[in-house]
Amino acid sequence: MILKTFIKEIKELSRESRVRLSLLIVLLLLGVAVFISSRQYQQVNTQYETATQSERANWDNQGEKNPHSAAHYGTYAFKPKYPLSLLDQGVDKYTGTSVFLEAHARNEARFSAAADQTGLARFGDLTPDFILLFLIPLLIILLGYNSFTKEREMGTLTLLKSQGISGWRWMLGKWMALFVPIFLIAFLLFLIAGFVLSGLQDFGAFSWKALFAMFAVYIVFYAVFINIVLIISASVKKSGISLVSALGIWILACLVVPKMATNIAQAKYPYPTAQEFAANILADKEKGLDGHNPWSEESKKLEKEMLEKYEVDSISQLPFNFDGYRMQKGEEHEAMVYFKHYNYLKEQYAKQTEVYQSMAAISPFLPARFLSMSIAHTDYETHWNFNDAAEQYRINTQKFLNDHFAENSKFGDWSWQADADFWKKLPAFKYEPSNLKQTLSQNNGNIVLLGGWLVLSFGILLFVVKIK
Repeated sequence: MILKTFIKEIKELSRESRVRLSLLIVLLLLGVAVFISSRQYQQVNTQYETATQSERANWDNQGEKNPHSAAHYGTYAFKPKYPLSLLDQGVDKYTGTSVFLEAHARNEARFSAAADQTGLARFGDLTPDFILLFLIPLLIILLGYNSFTKEREMGTLTLLKSQGISGWRWMLGKWMALFVPIFLIAFLLFLIAGFVLSGLQDFGAFSWKALFAMFAVYIVFYAVFINIVLIISASVKKSGISLVSALGIWILACLVVPKMATNIAQAKYPYPTAQEFAANILADKEKGLDGHNPWSEESKKLEKEMLEKYEVDSISQLPFNFDGYRMQKGEEHEAMVYFKHYNYLKEQYAKQTEVYQSMAAISPFLPARFLSMSIAHTDYETHWNFNDAAEQYRINTQKFLNDHFAENSKFGDWSWQADADFWKKLPAFKYEPSNLKQTLSQNNGNIVLLGGWLVLSFGILLFVVKIK
């Protein structure tokens, strides 16, 4: 009975021109989106490699220079483009691609793609994730809104009752008729993306396991949407009502709830404004040691401690250049200040994430979206981790420079210069995102929520579909 129902539904869908046209449009859009995204991926990674090599060459070829001058000259940490961003660009275009690393300041990532876009970008980009998250659920609605209502409208329901059909077998046949075409479309897309990514010069660690995990997330999301569409179709009497109701659920789940969750999260756990954030950092900086001010109270206190520790009468008698030592201690104080205030931002982000998860009770879109971005390494968590890694590299760089200045020069000799080969001794910046196992463990809540939606929707569907 399940197979017969499946074959019947597939034949009916294949006969309808609206279905054939819709499938063709979605496949065409997917092909164009993958092509555009793959070209963009190659272009961005080529720029990343060029910029990384160029900036490193600039750093290595500074010539003879005072280390603290080099600290202010600074360098850049560039954020790599990860392979699965081809499928889900997440928040990448809003978060910036490079961080300027300099003495005494922690800078934000700059040069985001969104800042370079024109007003036409307001209409959205044609990307695979847009089609996967928004258009395919619409296709599911188009294919399945009349799965049960047409039986009532055509009078075939009475015939089915007279034959003593099993409700769950009937339902499963219709469910498979919706699921198989969607599964094949998604499978084709991910398979093409996998071959494209495995054939490109890879600047990130492409993993078939990660690709399969993302595919599984979308398949579960589509299964939930199929269940919802069939529940509506089995609960109402008219196809028109079923279509309008399903479209209303799509608008609520994919458009309204995500925007509402964002507004609630920002209102409940707001970030400080840029002006407030900078003012708070400056206030805390002034409470501690300023490495450039030898006359401050904190500097005199540090000087006294060193004189007592080494049992000398003046800082010129210390076995190191106190200027370099003081600047390093100032950097350590400022690093702690930045850690404190950026950690507060991360705490607010964690609280906002809890709001999103609570809203997932009325939208399966949210856990699917967050899981997809996490696996693709295009989420805010990855961006935070990249910024933290860049800041740690900045701190290590300042220590590398200040220690060299303190250990190899004399007090007051600001004209002293490191030799031209010294800069090459600084290790290059590297950032590795979390692996798949770590990513999934960090998203246990989203996995449970999406799995809960799948089980609950199947349970409701089995309860609703009854042949009396």
